[in-house]
Amino acid sequence: MQGTIDGFSYGAVTPVAAFLMACLGAALGLRCTTRSLRTERSFKAGWLALGATSIGSGIWTMHFIAMTGFSVEEVPIGYDKPVTFASLAVAIVMVGVGIFLVGYRGATPMALVTGGTITGLGVATMHYLGMTGMRLDGQFEYDTITVTLSVVIAVVASTAALWAAVSIHGFLPSLGAAVVMGVAVSGMHYTGMAALRVHLHPATLTGTTTGDAPTGLLVPMLIGPACFLLLAGVVVMFDPLVVMGTPDWDDAAAGRALGIPAQRQVPRFGTHADPASFHSQRRDPVEHHDR
Repeated sequence: MQGTIDGFSYGAVTPVAAFLMACLGAALGLRCTTRSLRTERSFKAGWLALGATSIGSGIWTMHFIAMTGFSVEEVPIGYDKPVTFASLAVAIVMVGVGIFLVGYRGATPMALVTGGTITGLGVATMHYLGMTGMRLDGQFEYDTITVTLSVVIAVVASTAALWAAVSIHGFLPSLGAAVVMGVAVSGMHYTGMAALRVHLHPATLTGTTTGDAPTGLLVPMLIGPACFLLLAGVVVMFDPLVVMGTPDWDDAAAGRALGIPAQRQVPRFGTHADPASFHSQRRDPVEHHDR
């Protein structure tokens, strides 16, 4: 017997919340990737790692928020915690490989295609590995064509997102790219779920148990990645170069006010042993001539 699947037990609440988390993770990850391209090599790996963890956590959180609205009418649903958290690790690692490849190789066609493919496969692997962590008295069956379509959506979306991270400058365009990626990731998820069929075990048919959406099981597991995304958001928010694309708030403001590039301040004298003895003085572009 085929089970009765309901992917929207809470109506539009879970799809909207899942979409917002996907957008948040993508926005943070793309801005961190952009930031890594404008920093010293010693800090590049840190920004790329933060970006990979943000995107991976956002995608994973999106998936399981959406799964809180998933139920099979005839049976209860449980989750295997090791497999569930393994899907998070897979997402972060595979997304990280793609981001590091583009971060260090640049926006070359080969790097974008390779990085986007690896990242997209990581998104799809996270989804289907997370599905294998579900425990119910039945068996999953997938439609091959629909599954293939979901993987293609993930790869195309990831490639486009990586291209946007290294090619599009400015906060609002990057935010738009994050929204597009959020739509694509959500589309990949629900396309994959449309491929699912649940065949119940014969013993289930004689029982009287009804299924419930596993909200109580998933919410505690979602707290950690969700808190990480919020902390990553704070880090990004307080970094001017990530948000505004300029190295310093005051310099940016001065440049806008005067209509000219902000003048650099350089130390003219002082000692490294006593940093307080350094005095900054503006460079004067006008040469002084002796009278």
